Formats: sequence, C-alpha cells, structure tokens
Amino acid sequence: MNYELFIIWNPSLSIGPFRWYSLCWLIGLALAYFVVKRLYKEQNIKDELFDPLFFYCFIGILVGARLGHCIFYQPDYFLTSGKGFVEMLLPIHFLADGGWKFTGYEGLASHGGTLGLMIALWLYVRKTKLSIWMVLDNIAIATGITACFIRLGNLMNSEIIGKVTDVPWAFIFERVDSYPRHPGQLYEAIAYAILFAIMWWLHKKGMSVGKTQTTSNVLQVGSGWYFGFCLTYIFTFRFFIEYTKEIQEAFEASLPIDMGQILSIPFIILGTYCMIRAKKNQPLT
Repeated sequence: MNYELFIIWNPSLSIGPFRWYSLCWLIGLALAYFVVKRLYKEQNIKDELFDPLFFYCFIGILVGARLGHCIFYQPDYFLTSGKGFVEMLLPIHFLADGGWKFTGYEGLASHGGTLGLMIALWLYVRKTKLSIWMVLDNIAIATGITACFIRLGNLMNSEIIGKVTDVPWAFIFERVDSYPRHPGQLYEAIAYAILFAIMWWLHKKGMSVGKTQTTSNVLQVGSGWYFGFCLTYIFTFRFFIEYTKEIQEAFEASLPIDMGQILSIPFIILGTYCMIRAKKNQPLT
C-alpha cells in the first residue's frame, strides 16, 4: 500500500484562542440562526417570538447530545458511580489523586442532540403558541448547515474516524494512528451541505407554488414535510455511513448493527411518517 497517495491529517486543535471544534459549532449555530430568522421574517412572525428560539435550541441540543452519549454509549461509566454521574452533567473529569480538571464535554451524540432539540422545540411552542409544524419545518430547513459544520469540527478533532481503507481519498489521522481511513466526518459534512441546498431550493419552490395556489401544498412550510424529509435524509444516510466507521465503544462489536444504526431507525420511521402525513395533505395536530 503506497501511503504517499493518502492525505496526511494532523491539524492544530486550535486557531488562536479558539478550538476548531468549538468554532465550527458556533459557526453552524450562527448560520442556522440567520436562516431561521429570515424564515420567520418571511412568515411575518413577530421578533419577540423568535428571540427565545436560539436559547431553547442551544440548551436542547447540548443537553440531549451529552445525555445521549452518556446513556447510549457509556452507561457502564456514567451511570454506575457518583463521580460518573457528576461528570455526565458537568464538563470536568475527576483525577486519581482526588482532584479534578476541566475537560469540556468529551462526548456528544447526534441522536441525543436531535431528541433534545425536539423536546426543546415542544417546550418553545407551548410558550409561544406557534404552530409546532411551522417551527419544526423552519428548524429542519436550517439543520443541514449546522450539522455540516459540526462534522467539520469532528474532522478537525480527528474523531469519529472511519475504517481502514485503500481508497485514494483516505486520510491518515496521525493523532490516532498511521493507517489510511475513510474520512467519515467529511462524508457526512458534504451530505449535510447538500441537504441544506435541497431544503432551501424546495422552500423557495414552495413559496412560488403558494403564490399561485390557495390549497395546501406539501412544499409549503408548516406541512411537516420538511421536518420529515430532514429526519429521513439525515438518519438514512447516517445508517449506511456507519458501515465506513470504526465502532465507538467495544460493546458494539457484538451487535449485528452498531449503536448509531440502532438509534437511527426510530428517526427514519418518524421522518417517513411525517412525510406521508404531509403528502396526504392531512391536518397535522
């Protein structure tokens, strides 16, 4: 195997005072913020109803992603001791000498983040009295751009690495080992960027349809179709891309499919259901 053909990957973890991973998260959330703000403006939703949305989304994603990782991937560590439980909630790690250090949250699961976001949006809708399907569709349109930057952050961190391969675009993650591997993070980032482009184009097409039709249309925001398509696209892709990734925890080796694939199935089912409901033009309540 000619290792000179592959991409050697070992970037700095930081740029100035910022860690690449944190910066990618902030860029992704900021872009989603402006996208949804524009959608709210197009829909003549009051600014005071938009203002708390970012807070709900940020807390929902962070809490859900953290709990998802701890509960789904490392329950034997985080749920079996007092120290583990504290580390699940706080961004610290207890040392063997009795001290502790700040580590940040080392472990965030996208499935948990999605579930946390959905719960947060439900709470947001209860407070604002907006249509749940309008809010879910708006967030779905912006989701791809945020997911893209989060995966780019994983790439900069050399984490969630792929299996060993000889494809010409393989990366050698020097921080991990010296083997060429699938850049699974890059695959996902590209897929999510494409998702955002598709969703934005369909949204614009839906707006033009709405100007010429008075009847409900699946492409108009608020039908629930965008939310369903977002879930189905992301987690179907996630299911199959898992075949190119290394397992994250040892117990997954004994499973017929890995934990990421298992957790993707309910979201695919939910997304498909929402798309079918919207396609039938039935009221979503």
